[in-house]
Amino acid sequence: MLKRLAFAIALGTVALSAMDATAQQRAICYNCPPEWADWGSQLKAIQSKLGIQVPPDNKNSGQAIAALIAEKNNPVADVTYLGGIAADPAKDAGVLTPYKPQNWEKIPTDLKDPDGNWFTIHSGTLGLFVNKAALGNKPVPQSWADLLKPEYKGLVGYLDPTSAAVGQLGVMAINLALGGTYDNLDPAIKFFKELAKNQPIVPKQTSYARVISGEIPILLDYDFNAYRGQYKDKAPVQFVIPKEGTLVFPYVMGLVNKGPNPANGKKVLDFVLSDDSQAMWGNAFLRPVFADKLSTEAKAKFLPDAEYARAKPVDLKKLAAAQANIVARYKNEVN
Repeated sequence: MLKRLAFAIALGTVALSAMDATAQQRAICYNCPPEWADWGSQLKAIQSKLGIQVPPDNKNSGQAIAALIAEKNNPVADVTYLGGIAADPAKDAGVLTPYKPQNWEKIPTDLKDPDGNWFTIHSGTLGLFVNKAALGNKPVPQSWADLLKPEYKGLVGYLDPTSAAVGQLGVMAINLALGGTYDNLDPAIKFFKELAKNQPIVPKQTSYARVISGEIPILLDYDFNAYRGQYKDKAPVQFVIPKEGTLVFPYVMGLVNKGPNPANGKKVLDFVLSDDSQAMWGNAFLRPVFADKLSTEAKAKFLPDAEYARAKPVDLKKLAAAQANIVARYKNEVN
């Protein structure tokens, strides 16, 4: 009897251990908000395909890096997702550790850290996210210069360049389109000083819902948000690539240095470069880093390639180097 009892207890202990192991199959990702870039679908796919739970996290890139630095001696996160401008600053802060996931060799050289600290998973193109109904009878603007016209007074929005990566990208996209360089920001500063006379709306947080509702009729934002509004939410919106040109911005991921679940973190990073995941990003209107994973059906919803010819890849290192100057000049001369 005692032997049977001991055996039953042993079996129960093994079962509990197995349950604990299952319960512990999780990975913490900083800046994986379910409403952004269809991370919601990705997190569900990771759970169903890998058996790894990744709780949603609504930090932005800056908040993610700040948290990673604050927790450096006792990390909470296993992986992080960041706007490309934050990639090298995160590496330089020592919060990332090298890992070259499956399909690493297929990633273009300029879209990954050579040592594996970060790599691109998809990208977006900056332009004008326009609610046509909210414009009334006014024409849809076709250029950066159009935004300065008096008819668009109070109708143009852009995220605050002093805090938002997309706001800083907007400054640089306009600057380069108007003849500036990564070192010379004069054209952009002149543009934003002129735009200030048109009473722009300058939120600090992602403002997708405000465009869909018509509260912000024109927003400097990414193509994937505009296409989501057009095709998923059936809103009266469209995306415009300005005539003067714009920039393509990559989004990256990396393994957190000394994260609590490195094995699971690596599996998540392998997954986001898998065929399944890359196709899902494309279906959410992001350009997968592996272009051949953008389905014909998804691509048909993008503007034609001839329009995208005006969108040039951003130089991440030069943009990161210009970041402090963008913030300082905007604060001192525009704000």
